[in-house]
Amino acid sequence: MTMQTTQSEQPLKPISLDEITEILGLTIKKDNTNKLVTLLCMLSIFTENSQFNISFNAPSSTGKSYIPMEVASLFPQEDVLTLAYSSPMAFFHGTGKWDEKRKVMVIDLSKKIIVFQDQPHTELLQRLRPLLSHDEKVLRVQIADKKQKAGLKTKDIEILGFPAVVFCSAGMNIDEQEGTRFLLLSPEIDAEKIREAVYSRIEKESDYEAYIANLNSNKKRSELIARIVAIKQSGIKDISIKRFKGLIPNLFWETRKTPKPRHTRDIGRVISLIKVICLLNFPYRHRYGDIIEAIEDDVNQAFRLWDSISEPQEYNLPPYIYNLYWNVVVPEFIALNSDLNNSRKVGLKREDIRKRYYQETEQLLEENKLRLQILPMLQTAGLIEEHQDKNDKRVLRYFPTKLTKNNSEDHWRVTEKSLHNDELLNSIIN
Repeated sequence: MTMQTTQSEQPLKPISLDEITEILGLTIKKDNTNKLVTLLCMLSIFTENSQFNISFNAPSSTGKSYIPMEVASLFPQEDVLTLAYSSPMAFFHGTGKWDEKRKVMVIDLSKKIIVFQDQPHTELLQRLRPLLSHDEKVLRVQIADKKQKAGLKTKDIEILGFPAVVFCSAGMNIDEQEGTRFLLLSPEIDAEKIREAVYSRIEKESDYEAYIANLNSNKKRSELIARIVAIKQSGIKDISIKRFKGLIPNLFWETRKTPKPRHTRDIGRVISLIKVICLLNFPYRHRYGDIIEAIEDDVNQAFRLWDSISEPQEYNLPPYIYNLYWNVVVPEFIALNSDLNNSRKVGLKREDIRKRYYQETEQLLEENKLRLQILPMLQTAGLIEEHQDKNDKRVLRYFPTKLTKNNSEDHWRVTEKSLHNDELLNSIIN
């Protein structure tokens, strides 16, 4: 096999996902899966049609926009479009070029990374649903142009190509149609990550020039940047996975018993991960023309990565809300029903959930966010049921529908830290 080189004639060495995670860790502390998936998402722009999208949903100040911005800094800046905020009309007018001959606004998003920072709502995403779904490479839409002297007039818009979109929002409300078009991620918010981030911020701000110089002099980071440029210039259009048409479905259904409509999109994301992981080591893959062949290790790595993020996706929930359910709602429900003599289950009130959340995180959970965003999403996912209190109809109580869950390693029970009574747990479940 002839090994390809970068422009500087330095051969690319094989690289593993662990090595990439270590390099990204120079600026992004913890969040190993999130930063790795974000890099792979952005690398997907260099494929013909395997781009995928990410939505970071989490409370403010958790690093949801920091992760994609740091990863995007590794890419050629002409490939990155960053928008702090954009309304649908501003997006169409601000990113397009007017074709006077055809009387159409042309927006070329092919091989582009679009990062929407801290967007307050998903209105723009609703307009871009066909683009995010990769329905057609040329998408034609019409908008109302209010600047016309004669009043409102429609304007034709032509959107070209498939970008990789990263959407960041502190809002928890996700329309099901948007949710199935994105991988839903949430930054970690544990104390260790926050502690490391504080030390990193101090180091950066105390001597910014030295910090940047040290970062730029890091050999592995420079090699990763050169690898991204080499991938862009490689001329590769597609990655063949035909050798694994039997293996891929077997691995996919291994941990899924009941087919769901969203699985048709999920398997597409798994395939995209396989292809992008293969692309990372393109000089070491068999190539014919503008196509390279994936190897079995690419497939296995993609499924290991997918299994680490797939559980919340099954419920169309950001990991933040999914983890809140298992770490707050379920333990508090079990604790509330810890009396074996209690013949019926007692549901949680919202203040019970907020109190437990504070005990677990030492942070306050806003009442409106819980009532208007978090609980409705858990209800839509089928993880809780809402009922009126039998003694006071004004009080709502919430009942979790699942008290145990399966993960890829074993079957485990979520219980209160001080509660280890299997008989009690079975009585609550049954």
